[in-house]
Amino acid sequence: MNELHPHQQQLLSLISLEMKEQENRYTLDPKSGLKQLKADGLVLHPITVVRKSFGYADYPEISFKLPYTTDTSNFRDNVAIECFLEGETPIKGTLLGMEGQKGEFRLYAPDFPDWMEEKGVGIKLAPDHRTSEIMLEGVKNIEQNKDVAALFAKLHGTEDFQQGLALQTKPNIRNTDLNESQQQAVCAMVENTSLVILHGPPGTGKTTTLLEGINQLIQAGKRILVTAPSNTAVDNIAKGLVTQGVKILRVGNSLKVDDLIFPYTPEGKMQEAKEHKEIKRLKIRAEELRRMSYQYKRNFGREEREQRGLLLKEVKSIRKEIRDIRNYFDEKLFEQAEVILGTPIGLADFLPKSALFDTLVMDEAGQAIEALAWVVFPFAKTWVLAGDPFQLPPTVLSPAADKQGLSISILEHSFRHCKDLCFLNTQYRMRKSIADFSSNYFYHSNLHTPKEQHDIHQHITYYDTAGTGFDEQSGTDGNSLLNEGELGIVQKIIELENLNHASIAFISPYSGQVQLAKELLPAGILISTIDSFQGQEKEIILLSLVRSNVDAVIGFLKDYRRMNVALTRAKEQLFVIGDSSTIGQDPFYSKFLEYMEEVGGYKSAWELM
Repeated sequence: MNELHPHQQQLLSLISLEMKEQENRYTLDPKSGLKQLKADGLVLHPITVVRKSFGYADYPEISFKLPYTTDTSNFRDNVAIECFLEGETPIKGTLLGMEGQKGEFRLYAPDFPDWMEEKGVGIKLAPDHRTSEIMLEGVKNIEQNKDVAALFAKLHGTEDFQQGLALQTKPNIRNTDLNESQQQAVCAMVENTSLVILHGPPGTGKTTTLLEGINQLIQAGKRILVTAPSNTAVDNIAKGLVTQGVKILRVGNSLKVDDLIFPYTPEGKMQEAKEHKEIKRLKIRAEELRRMSYQYKRNFGREEREQRGLLLKEVKSIRKEIRDIRNYFDEKLFEQAEVILGTPIGLADFLPKSALFDTLVMDEAGQAIEALAWVVFPFAKTWVLAGDPFQLPPTVLSPAADKQGLSISILEHSFRHCKDLCFLNTQYRMRKSIADFSSNYFYHSNLHTPKEQHDIHQHITYYDTAGTGFDEQSGTDGNSLLNEGELGIVQKIIELENLNHASIAFISPYSGQVQLAKELLPAGILISTIDSFQGQEKEIILLSLVRSNVDAVIGFLKDYRRMNVALTRAKEQLFVIGDSSTIGQDPFYSKFLEYMEEVGGYKSAWELM
């Protein structure tokens, strides 16, 4: 076996570090135990079971609600979890989705545990061994695909590379509303023989451009694979393609997909297929056998145990039969689709290892850990990466792995050497004064705003809380920060400006502030952390920076990419609340404060008090 490239070895090491961090973080410590995990936002306990059912693959699925309010931001779709009850063996599973205080998860077990509806049941985050193993395998096997190995060598070599694309505007572009930079990006996708980057700053129509490019490739007889690290981004493109009449197949977690997309998932397509009746019959039989086995649960004689074992063995056999029918059905779907969409892990689970598409389009590539790219790149001959390296990077738990580069996305690595870069240069989301600071600081003043988006009044305002005594405080969990004084200012802005609650989003970098905002702000306002709000927009944004201390410590406000996301969500009005004496000593925020004075948007919080 050939020796691995040094960067491959480093990636393998960093994935292992991240895995160890997950194990350390999510393990119940006998000393601090449940209380500490709950304080860290890693446990939901207790939960109330609302409904039990057997899902598409005949795994037990549980709908639950929380009889209390808590921060659930760590419980994202598809995270690995364990369902537990003190004194019982925990059962591994996957969180299918969480909305407010309600959620649903799947257990990897033949049946529901006896204790499922007892008091004290909870779920906790668990190490995601499966994702780590898939990434490790993807990185180890880079050399097995000649084209992928060549690309890897280019991205981690010392020289820049370029295909020399002509980028001549094609006369058959269907969307006549595309601007020149968008049309050039579409042409690059069509002419691409290796790797092309679509650099799409906020509001520049990246999705619209990708949809046109995908349609052009389909017209040229190409089969396309679309992926992104989040289900939301995958669904965003899926909806656009469905609307345009493209034959798509959306694979992965179908629980939270849009109603428009569900008919294009394997589960949705199964509803109309002849195989549906057969699977339904098998599920009824499996349920009968499980019911028969229940009578032996409380009897512990040898014969009873044997009888129960035989019944559950038959259930297992039926489950395999269901899986075989599904696999055959999925193979047919795979052959029929023009475009298959899913997260990298969703695609790795669904696609045969020999699958080969003409082009892989990865959206939100700036949030994709590099190793995820090597999981899906072997499924295609050419690659398109779309995203913005000046927005939030991938989330990495291990400080050591983060420091050594695990949070450097595939997009950032590609930016360093690939010169086939298409910059979408016009933003259509924001008023000019909202967009200009980010354009100047992050995009060398190359991000333009069309005339119809130019200012008609004051669209951006900074309320300075310096000298008000609104100091930051630790949240009830002892970890995240909050600033109740800033929320008082937010309430006064809403009242004095007579803002429509349905048009507002309140965002903050700190989950503690977000939780307090949910308690204090009027109903109807969307409330979110900045990280969770990436990719979204709202007419009016109220941004609370929270940090206010005598030492001018600003914590992860230091990641300016987070602020780039925060400052580019508002379409009509942006209000920023912060303490200039704390943030102003940092060069980035110093420039921001200067900009606010230039555009006439700087005010003192005293004006509202």
